[in-house]
Amino acid sequence: MQVWNDYLSKNKDRFLNELMDLLRIPSVSADSKYKGDVKRCAEAVKEHMLQAGCDTAEVMPTPGHPIVYGEKIIDPKLPTVLVYGHYDVQPADPLNLWTSGPFEPVVKDGKIFARGACDDKGQMFMHIKALEVMVKTNSLPCNVKIMIEGEEEVGSSNLGKFLETNKEKLKADIVLISDTSMISMEHPSIESGLRGLAYMEVEVTGPNRDLHSGVYGGAVANPITILAQMIASMHDENNHIKVPGFYDKVQNLTDAERKALNSRPFDLEEYKAELGIQEVWGEKGYTTLERTGVRPTLELNGIWGGYTGEGAKNGITVEGKCKNIYAPGA
Repeated sequence: MQVWNDYLSKNKDRFLNELMDLLRIPSVSADSKYKGDVKRCAEAVKEHMLQAGCDTAEVMPTPGHPIVYGEKIIDPKLPTVLVYGHYDVQPADPLNLWTSGPFEPVVKDGKIFARGACDDKGQMFMHIKALEVMVKTNSLPCNVKIMIEGEEEVGSSNLGKFLETNKEKLKADIVLISDTSMISMEHPSIESGLRGLAYMEVEVTGPNRDLHSGVYGGAVANPITILAQMIASMHDENNHIKVPGFYDKVQNLTDAERKALNSRPFDLEEYKAELGIQEVWGEKGYTTLERTGVRPTLELNGIWGGYTGEGAKNGITVEGKCKNIYAPGA
């Protein structure tokens, strides 16, 4: 509608500036030192909901980080859309790999670079501003409810209880989520399915104290070595996951479904070039689109153990750990 385009053109700079301010808030849900920033971000989201035209908006506490809820009800008889998103972000580490501050957004080649710009503050903010456009131009065709949580990046452990407690408040005809991916900027996309997620931390312990490797090496198992062997054993030579029972409930695509999935626009060479890799990696017998879209995977997000300071230390460590072994689609 032309009236939407006119409003967007008039307010584009304001929208971008407001998004930039939101991106400057380090709402890292995983790190307790950012707890105050997470709460500050929730309050900012509430204010944006009210500015957009919500009748009510509130920051609702949970045992963890709060959930922000707002609504615009124009007629109870009309359909209701429930928008879901999250305002929390992942830790920005390692900071030395950033070419600009993770919470100091910059625009490069028409794209905003900052932690949370596309996961999920950008998408979440887009919905709030879409609501504003329709409210301010008197063209909103339905009721809108918006629920923005602050724990998505740490597993949404309090979301289930919140949903159970607020069933009536959240009642809607459809849920709208924009926290996934698109085929390309030229191809609007609707996700038809998502892989699940399970994650854990594994700790391997050994002797009751650090041991000098010159004295005990070769006689006492080193937890770091054992941990490395465990990790290496989780995939076979075809990158098939060897964890017992891992594939038991995995549904295989039909030939028609695989053909449809692989018919989408995708340039493998462009994909590799963008990531700076020579070759893709994954389960033999499946394409990159199948590996990243419908096949389960097992990934490791962190590993540590023993002495990691400057210089050398001769020792068999007490423990070795790996963090966030996660399995989408398991």
